[in-house]
Amino acid sequence: MAPRPNILYLHSHDTGRYVQPYGYQVPTPNIQALADQGVLFRQAFCAAPTCSASRACLLTGQYGHANGMLGLAHRGWSLNDYSHHIVHTLRKVGYRSTLIGEQHISKEPGVIGYDEVMKIPTTKVESVAPLAIEVLRRPRPHDQPIFLSVGFFETHREFLGPGSIRDAHFSQPPANLPDRPEIREDIAGFKASARSLDHGVGTVLNALEASGLDEDTLVIFTTDHGMPFPGAKATLYDRGLGVMLILRGPRPFSGGRVNDSLVSHLDLFPTICEFLELERPGWLQGVSLLPMLRGETKAVREEVHAGSTWHAAYEPQRCIRTTRHKYIRRWGDRRTPVLPNTDDGPSKDLLLAHGWADREIPAEQLYDLLFDPNEARNLVEDPASAGVLADLRERLAAWQDATGDPLATADHVDPPPGVDINTPDQRSAGDPTVHIG
Repeated sequence: MAPRPNILYLHSHDTGRYVQPYGYQVPTPNIQALADQGVLFRQAFCAAPTCSASRACLLTGQYGHANGMLGLAHRGWSLNDYSHHIVHTLRKVGYRSTLIGEQHISKEPGVIGYDEVMKIPTTKVESVAPLAIEVLRRPRPHDQPIFLSVGFFETHREFLGPGSIRDAHFSQPPANLPDRPEIREDIAGFKASARSLDHGVGTVLNALEASGLDEDTLVIFTTDHGMPFPGAKATLYDRGLGVMLILRGPRPFSGGRVNDSLVSHLDLFPTICEFLELERPGWLQGVSLLPMLRGETKAVREEVHAGSTWHAAYEPQRCIRTTRHKYIRRWGDRRTPVLPNTDDGPSKDLLLAHGWADREIPAEQLYDLLFDPNEARNLVEDPASAGVLADLRERLAAWQDATGDPLATADHVDPPPGVDINTPDQRSAGDPTVHIG
């Protein structure tokens, strides 16, 4: 039997799709080169738009309400069962796993189950990339594949930039934010961090090639969720759920192709299982992408689901997204923004100065993504959309029932003992927290 391919899992913080291969003016030549060689998914989504929950969903193949990660790991949340992490499935067939840098699914990385956790002063490129090079250069048995997780802090706030006066003057903000000097400068800072991320990605990929491992390695490059700006991260809009996702490796992960079908982070674990001819664990809730990548079908799913319960503060919400429509439902009586769940920064400050804290958020939202890709016109009250609304309400409820979502049978979810949370009425995640005893 031929040796199994290595797996290099490259991931970043808060990048969304705001990088060069997705058409944005953010020079990331190394990420672009990876896309040129692999498969880029233009409609890939996380299963939760918050840091720990998103990563936990990808690495367990389960939704957050199934794996237990309903909040932030550094604030006390944890997986129900760390043996569901993909490294345990891979170990059974001989993989040695190493963690370098960001992980964000446990306060103590040692409990996750990696064979090796590299000690590191920071999770920024300057610290992470050299250790990744060291691991890739190590001699190892020819028949022992590796699973290497390389996590970069970039592009989480605080940003590095702005990198140049030109960027501060001329950067184009995302479509949901006003084109104002404060926001252009904020975006310029993001772009500087994205360039640093790209440098780290290039450094690791160059080391992979120099080690002679690139042809026998499946590279997974993604991020946790959308950008750390108002209306993106911690929301269920596409700009909060949309993620960059590039797979490069042996066939069928090659060819410089672009895929426009719906894909969820939950689909990566099942894809790896099928690719390696492993028995699929019974807890997985995603689908394999291989039939689509092999050209046997144009799509492997008709819809994606996502949700979040806590980020810094409680904000229960779930959604269903099809190729045409998005339906979002929020639980509870609160109808104004939960401000601690939006990262602090100049863009947030500008919106707050103009009354954002008092703007109402509907309990239900329905968008026609073909005519309204920016999700700005809520169709819940539109009589012509009543049939679509009823259908998506029913489909969302069925998904909640099937996956054991506590919000399927209750209007509120209590936080577990031992976690720290902000209150929804606070302004910032940096405000004093409440410890749940």
